[in-house]
Amino acid sequence: MKQNITDWLIGLGLEQGTAGTLTTIILILAITLISIIANFITKKVVLKFITFYIKNNKIQWDNYLLDRKVFHRLSHIVPAIIIYFSANLFPNYAFLIGKGVSVYLIVVILLVINAFLNAIHDFYVTLEISKTRPIRGYIQVAKIILFIMGAILLISSLVGVSPLILLSGLGALSAVTMLVFKDSILGLTAGVLLTTNDMVRVGDWIEMPKYSADGDVIDISLNTVKVQNWDKTITSIPTYALVSDSFKNWRGMQSSGGRRIKRAFSVDMSSIAICTPEMLERFKKIHYLKDYIEQKENEIEKYNAEHKVDRSIKVNGRALTNIGIFRAYIQQYIEKHPKIHKEMTCMVRQLQPEESGLPLEIYAFSSDIAWAVYEGIQADIFDHILAVAPEFGLRVFQKPTGHDLKTGLQADKSREYM
Repeated sequence: MKQNITDWLIGLGLEQGTAGTLTTIILILAITLISIIANFITKKVVLKFITFYIKNNKIQWDNYLLDRKVFHRLSHIVPAIIIYFSANLFPNYAFLIGKGVSVYLIVVILLVINAFLNAIHDFYVTLEISKTRPIRGYIQVAKIILFIMGAILLISSLVGVSPLILLSGLGALSAVTMLVFKDSILGLTAGVLLTTNDMVRVGDWIEMPKYSADGDVIDISLNTVKVQNWDKTITSIPTYALVSDSFKNWRGMQSSGGRRIKRAFSVDMSSIAICTPEMLERFKKIHYLKDYIEQKENEIEKYNAEHKVDRSIKVNGRALTNIGIFRAYIQQYIEKHPKIHKEMTCMVRQLQPEESGLPLEIYAFSSDIAWAVYEGIQADIFDHILAVAPEFGLRVFQKPTGHDLKTGLQADKSREYM
């Protein structure tokens, strides 16, 4: 073809050299035009047909291939193939053209595979299993391997040596490779352990004070785990730190449907006393306590009668105390609270007496795990408990305040004037 064009130009009266130059220019323009037309047909016809087919079928995963432009990047191969097979028309430059096309094809293929891996991840995150088995780290490792292999192929293509020779030389660089990709290797190992042992998932609430992290996991990658804290800041934690260090995962609480309330308040021990008959009669009027007090009175009366206890002295035998009745009241109040989980542990217990008084601890679970609702439930319960404690003749302990000292001094002065 080239010779025919040259002969035709010579026949028009052009010199041999000029005809050869014009032939080369004509061939370049023709190949360029053919490449442009082929690229136009591929993108405007073939890709349009593929796009129409993908958007109108019931398959979902191919939509992600379209979104990531996998087919668009594949279309760039067509002009390269045309140029490659046209290289024989330019014998003096065939070698360089072949090299250039080879490099171009390697780059295009790398971009296609990269887009394909992104599409796989986009589709995978739509599946339910992605919440427990994230693959972002594995995708990143695959990309690292992909681009390393691509770099080796590019170098071997430019230098003109076999890729196997370059690969054999990497053994000597293994120490350097381990050093450069240390974090990635640790992250990959940690990612495998996290996934295999189901230690953390996207959406989990984790707490890791060492890294000031307290919030929801929003992303798990090869090197970092991103946590959105409750103040909306983002904390990035090295993936391997979740394996090497300890952290708290609140997933168990979230899946159980109940959030633990574990809080205590202290009762002034000087206000604890044995109940008098008048106190018991007053306590019986409390809705939650009538049946309890009557049951305990019968039980105590029977016990004291069997053991012939002299009740003229209070310390003999058994008797009801205001702290015991108060504890029973709190137990009944919590059990009947509409916001307390009925199928989980619910109790009121005494802790070790301290210099600040006798601690009473409420241990229960709210039926709503939302943070704001949980705090409201807990506050309502303790608002009520602290308010009704004086009705049982009990004082909630707190350290003296300036008001307490002022009141005490005023009382002392009043007694002096009397």
